[in-house]
Amino acid sequence: MAAANPKIASSEAVREVNRRIVLNLIRTRQPISRADLARQSGMQRSTISLIVEELVHQHWVVEGPTGRLPRGRRPTFLRLNDNRLIIGVDIRPMQTTLALADVNGRLNSHKTIATPPDSKIAIKALIQEIRALIASAGARKIEGIGVSLPGRVDPVSGRLVFAPNLRWGDVDVARPIADATGLDVEMDNAANACVLAAAWFERLESRRNIVVVTISEGIGTGVWINGQLVRGLRGMAGEFGHAPLDPSGPRCSCGNRGCWEVFASNRAGLRYYHESSSQANSLTFLDLLSLADQGDSKAIQALNTMANYLGRGMRMIVAGLAPEQIMVIGDLTRSWKRFGPVIEAEVKAQTLMGGAAPQVVPVHEYGTARLQGTFALVLQKHFSTI
Repeated sequence: MAAANPKIASSEAVREVNRRIVLNLIRTRQPISRADLARQSGMQRSTISLIVEELVHQHWVVEGPTGRLPRGRRPTFLRLNDNRLIIGVDIRPMQTTLALADVNGRLNSHKTIATPPDSKIAIKALIQEIRALIASAGARKIEGIGVSLPGRVDPVSGRLVFAPNLRWGDVDVARPIADATGLDVEMDNAANACVLAAAWFERLESRRNIVVVTISEGIGTGVWINGQLVRGLRGMAGEFGHAPLDPSGPRCSCGNRGCWEVFASNRAGLRYYHESSSQANSLTFLDLLSLADQGDSKAIQALNTMANYLGRGMRMIVAGLAPEQIMVIGDLTRSWKRFGPVIEAEVKAQTLMGGAAPQVVPVHEYGTARLQGTFALVLQKHFSTI
């Protein structure tokens, strides 16, 4: 049956796709010559020359040193322009990190501030800090602002529609920032941002089915299937953290009972410890990891319980999505020797006959994966060929 409304690619669309292909090749192979761009892209050299001239004129690409060949004209190498910048904002319930980076994801500066519980006050504080970053950039061009947060963003309206741990409700975060700064704002769930960070900065070309699990105050999951980020209806795909493991379990911040994150988040680990200890409630999750390393039996038991629940929840992911790899991000990766074997055993137990167990990989990013994801949110507009 023929398509009802077949789409015919215009010459402008073809040129834009070619431009993005060339820009991606420069990003991933830099420094690279025009001749190598032609060979690796399959485009004619005249086409490459026109695209490169445009990218240089737009200040996306700069020409670097010349190479040496046995004979003939010396090639001039191309690379991305380090003076083109991105602002990244990672919002969490207790603190927000802001950073300025170049288009290669290298940090120029960063700052952490407290996250106000009131969304209006928080957005006003963000705008003030972002303006300071803009001023610090001087004459360098800022391409846009990427924002990650512990919630789901409606891809149509751009509004934050679900963020139980942040407790901001349905709110427009991006528009006030865009209006105040004059910059484009790209916003997404923190786990989705981490998936994009892996795709852009760790090169996922050989792996097309990956799930990223972020573990902090709650649990977030970002899903990368067939080489694409899965968003679902209203951006809600991947909310495994709010799938119930026990309907009669403790109340979750989302309003339901017994969600995965109630049993397996950092807050759950601390709850297990406080239920068996008289330690003050000011204890942080990093403190809990330290106590376990010092041999505190109650801390060890609390983390073991948390690890078992993490593994049980990941069995849902294995059964439902059959990923090649599960990437784990969070403070717990600092103690992977404790968490890893328990989680891996649960994941392997879920593998169905004839299937293969996904690789479970800790990402020792120490807080940078979400920031890298905010940069990728901005970059994908210019580099993605999907």
